[in-house]
Amino acid sequence: MIVKLRKWELADAEDLAKALSNKKVQDRLRDGLPYPYTKQDGREYISAMLAADANDTFAFAVTVDEKVIGSIGAFRQANIHNRTAELGYYIAEEYWGKGITTEAVKQLCDYVFTNTDIIRIFAEPFADNIGSCRVLEKVGFKYEGTLRSNAFKNGVVLDMKMYSCLREER
Repeated sequence: MIVKLRKWELADAEDLAKALSNKKVQDRLRDGLPYPYTKQDGREYISAMLAADANDTFAFAVTVDEKVIGSIGAFRQANIHNRTAELGYYIAEEYWGKGITTEAVKQLCDYVFTNTDIIRIFAEPFADNIGSCRVLEKVGFKYEGTLRSNAFKNGVVLDMKMYSCLREER
């Protein structure tokens, strides 16, 4: 399998909707996404990413053998944190556990650190999302600590973990 990141295209909306119309995928993400996720929701998201400031939003489709299977992005923070970006990603459930997300995170970090002035990328997966935590560790992110009772998702208070990767460590 060849994993590549590429700019979004409006034609990707259907594949995006398929990946996100899965409760197991959405249960690992922050709230705010419609369920089920429609092709129109996908078009709106893709349009927003294409219109976003290229100096602040680094959002890409994750593809395997040229098929869109997920999304990844790093989002510049504001004020004194303006050289820090938050990482977010997901892939369709049938692609979990195959090393695809690890490769996508590696490619995104390489892109951001090579093409921007960002010095730190961080991620905050739910503490019980062992797969996502393992992805970050395999790519070289450092575990910084647990954010206790940091989220309320599906009626449950959850811990989150803080991971970061620094430009100087790559």
